[in-house]
Amino acid sequence: MVVVTAVDSGILARFPTKPAAFHSGNHGAVRPPATHPHKSPPRRLATLAALPAAAMVSAEAGIDRVLWTEAEVAARVGEVAAELAADLRRLPDPAVVVGVATGAFLFLADLVRRVDAPLAVDFVRVESYGGGTESSGRPRITADLKVDVAGKHVVVVEDIVDTGNTLSCLIAHLQKKGASSVSVCTFLDKPARRKVNVQLVGDGKFYRGFECPDYFVVGYGLDYAELYRNLPYVGVLKPEIYKKDSSN
Repeated sequence: MVVVTAVDSGILARFPTKPAAFHSGNHGAVRPPATHPHKSPPRRLATLAALPAAAMVSAEAGIDRVLWTEAEVAARVGEVAAELAADLRRLPDPAVVVGVATGAFLFLADLVRRVDAPLAVDFVRVESYGGGTESSGRPRITADLKVDVAGKHVVVVEDIVDTGNTLSCLIAHLQKKGASSVSVCTFLDKPARRKVNVQLVGDGKFYRGFECPDYFVVGYGLDYAELYRNLPYVGVLKPEIYKKDSSN
């Protein structure tokens, strides 16, 4: 499948194409993701408007360009899972993997299925954005864990870490619950927006999928106003989408 948009309408769609089209001539092959666990190389962004028009409207209207494709996401998640699994297998007891709802649900599901180590899974909900695009800086836990984390190694799974406010709040909460150590595994890391120096607990470690440039990104669990979570790739949202809403 190829994601396309009508040049004039901005409506996105999918249409089938031959696999060879991705590898022929001057178009070049799809590049594999970075293998370094902490930094991904700069990428040339594909503009969807440059592709031909098609007939079937999809949920992708409003996406300006693709930042990481579905294949690149899957490959990178596999690499992070392998690193995490190697560390968890060294622990004397099963770890507790805590997903931060709702954005981390796809990343967590794909991650734990690739981790060959004993673990428990739970979710916590921490709110700091509301319906906007900027973190309020005042996160609060609105749905707590059911699993007891006292004396356990906890791995917090996030969709994205930007300011660090939400993550720091959650780590402090887990520490109060008696977690012996806290690691963080985030799909995207946006250090350019960091406001808080995140402190891990005990022998905790920081894992990340991709270092994200300072764009408003959606897809693969990340949303804008609860939309776009179901996209299989990570895309940059058109500024007019969220600027229009914030001006109302």
